[in-house]
Amino acid sequence: MNKIGIIFALEDILNEKTDELFAFGLDTVQLRCWHPENLTMENAEKVKNILAKGNLVATSVWGGWSGPSIWDFVSGPKTLGLVPEDYRFQRMQELRRAVDFTVAIGAKDMATHMGFIPEQPCYEGYRGLVEAVKWVGTYAKSKGVWFNFETGQETPTTLMRTIADTGLDNLGVNLDPANLIMYGRANPVDAVGIYGDKVRGVHLKDGNYPAGDFSKLGRETKVGEGSVNYPAFINKLVKEQGYTGDLYIEREISGAQQIADIKDTIVYIKELLK
Repeated sequence: MNKIGIIFALEDILNEKTDELFAFGLDTVQLRCWHPENLTMENAEKVKNILAKGNLVATSVWGGWSGPSIWDFVSGPKTLGLVPEDYRFQRMQELRRAVDFTVAIGAKDMATHMGFIPEQPCYEGYRGLVEAVKWVGTYAKSKGVWFNFETGQETPTTLMRTIADTGLDNLGVNLDPANLIMYGRANPVDAVGIYGDKVRGVHLKDGNYPAGDFSKLGRETKVGEGSVNYPAFINKLVKEQGYTGDLYIEREISGAQQIADIKDTIVYIKELLK
């Protein structure tokens, strides 16, 4: 049975800005952390206790990293994830810290964007990236944690090839269908079949393909108003492939409209799951 949850900032929970979170009446949370220094054992206990007040459990950690993060096609390949060599080693250590935090909160899954993985394995830098992923992934395996690729910056074929090239069996997919469209990488419904049983978590987000200025990503939208065919996506993922994991709502705006859109998404997805 799929649980509907939400992506929520670790820092907001630690500061007990949770009234809206609890009001949604959801089951689970993916903790998003862009400040690795906050991934302490003390904070792990604190966040578990705070979430328990709202009968919520954190089942996944989204681990961010230090250094620049530019979300476009021009500077993104040079700044995001484990791909840029200038930031790689520091980020590898930060992701290991996220693994430890994942264990401390009692979760089994940790996700991140690996970056713009080279599409061809013969490209310079691909092998180094594979070794970096393997280094973090091996540590995660020793702790009983899945290390998951958030989709979007690479094609599904490249993602699956990278997993295979590490030789590890604890690397999975944090499937964001909107990112596949916003980065122009794949049709999410087709991608479900490529990822198969590697899907360990899903972001409920929507968006459109890049248009106009093709140096920028496509625009994010409310679920059901973008280019993700959600009825077909949920049908294939859940009803055909038997995915029983968590579905985390993500709406990357703020304020009253974000809250309204999240509430609408809960109703919409529950109807599709019937």
